[in-house]
Amino acid sequence: MLPPRPLAARKGRGAVSNIQGRYEVNGRESFDDGWTHEDEDGEPAPFKTHVTDEFAKTILSRNASPDIPFNVSLNPYRGCEHGCIYCFARPTHSYLGLSPGLDFESRIFAKVNAPDLLRRELSRPSYVPESIAIGVNTDAYQPCEREFKITRRVLEVLNECQHPAAMITKNSLIERDIDLLAPMAERNQAIAAITLTTLDPEISRTLEPRAAAPARRLRTIRTLAEAGIPVRVSVAPVIPFVTEPELERVLEAAREAGALSAHYVVLRLPWEVNPLFQEWLQAHFPDRAQRVMNRVREMRGGKDYDSDFSQRMHGEGVWADLIRQRFEKAVRRLGMNLTSGRFAELDTSRFRRPLVVPASVGKQNGNATGQLDLFS
Repeated sequence: MLPPRPLAARKGRGAVSNIQGRYEVNGRESFDDGWTHEDEDGEPAPFKTHVTDEFAKTILSRNASPDIPFNVSLNPYRGCEHGCIYCFARPTHSYLGLSPGLDFESRIFAKVNAPDLLRRELSRPSYVPESIAIGVNTDAYQPCEREFKITRRVLEVLNECQHPAAMITKNSLIERDIDLLAPMAERNQAIAAITLTTLDPEISRTLEPRAAAPARRLRTIRTLAEAGIPVRVSVAPVIPFVTEPELERVLEAAREAGALSAHYVVLRLPWEVNPLFQEWLQAHFPDRAQRVMNRVREMRGGKDYDSDFSQRMHGEGVWADLIRQRFEKAVRRLGMNLTSGRFAELDTSRFRRPLVVPASVGKQNGNATGQLDLFS
């Protein structure tokens, strides 16, 4: 048997492999059998994106996590073409029998019945309105949203019902929906959080390859702010020796663009994200890979990751405390709000149930993939 081919980065993709999910029974190991062809530059063959319609059974997810500032979220898609190597949602593709690696960013499922499901949910007599965070597990404005417009149709329902929403994205496509978000914000029913990990376009191109460039995200912050939409910047994740040195500069740029508040999260490596991130480090930063992981472990009590609610977002120890102090001092100096209570401050008092409720939101004309219903 020939030796395994060395891992190499693929242009436009974050993951460098398609590692198997933790629920798979059979193990697989790659090796060069001579049949795999590279392009003229010696790069691996491109991975094409496939988007599949999914007819979900439910659309609102609820959590009771004490370290998350919202209780209800809505995700129009499974998987995310942005390809952010650090994405904590990557392991969810294992539930579908797919890889959290390249599959996660190339095999996307669009919940095409999401707006109708939302209408039905909001029409229930027992429904009690509270702010819905849109685009938590996967970005609601990823590239395929241009074609599917599921996020926009969800916003149309929320605007019609005067229901509060918090948008979370790293894509400038959110500007398309200012016509909906601006009047919602005027009623104190909409806010936006823009993730800004780095100001370095070279790092961003490998770290989050199909998301908007840093300069474009800053322009999006400015555009939203000028439209009267409150903008919060999410500096996440803070990666030691990669994005961590820029922490203060990122906050300064976001404040100058119009962001009113900020929060940060240190690098999290749950489940399959850990080996995927370490592969990415070896492919893009081999000279500092060990140093990065040593610092990560220092902030996680000697482990690669600690899922404890009190530790998972900010870590522990000297280095975690240093990052916290740097962040808090910068935020105070810039006059940015330290609290995360804006989700709770959105107005739910004007909520009205939808006037039109679809009779059925299941499969249409037999076009749905029945197997996916098991995971909806």
